[in-house]
Amino acid sequence: MERTLVLIKPDAIQRGLVGEIVSRFEKKGLKLVGMKMMSLDEAILKEHYAHLADKPFFKSLSGFMMSSPAIAMCWEGLECVNAVRLLCGITKARSAEAGSIRGDLAMSVSCNVVHASDSVENAAKEIKRFFKTEDLFDYAKSEYEFVYGEDERA
Repeated sequence: MERTLVLIKPDAIQRGLVGEIVSRFEKKGLKLVGMKMMSLDEAILKEHYAHLADKPFFKSLSGFMMSSPAIAMCWEGLECVNAVRLLCGITKARSAEAGSIRGDLAMSVSCNVVHASDSVENAAKEIKRFFKTEDLFDYAKSEYEFVYGEDERA
């Protein structure tokens, strides 16, 4: 099973959308294996958004991400990275498909309520950035019998 990182951003915290967002992933059948609320600092944001650090909007992005706590979550499931990306919708929230988290709950590019890893490789790096090994849990999820076919659970 794959794992991926999701960050619930400060705008979602401020708007009281945490339960709604978590519920979307749970309803999909994904398994929550780690979750913590945290304040993000400049160092972690420079590392996390290294690909954007030289962009003119980086200062406002990092300011926004430090404006309120965020919630880091690690989700697990079959082809989880792609499934989570589809649930989240595209980055430009006002153009995101209705039914997606961003399409239903956001209008902005930066204030788009969630971050989700964009590849299996980046998910592994991002999970390590936000979680220690002991912060993540392996446990049997009894409902998997009803989420995946027998051949997919092997």
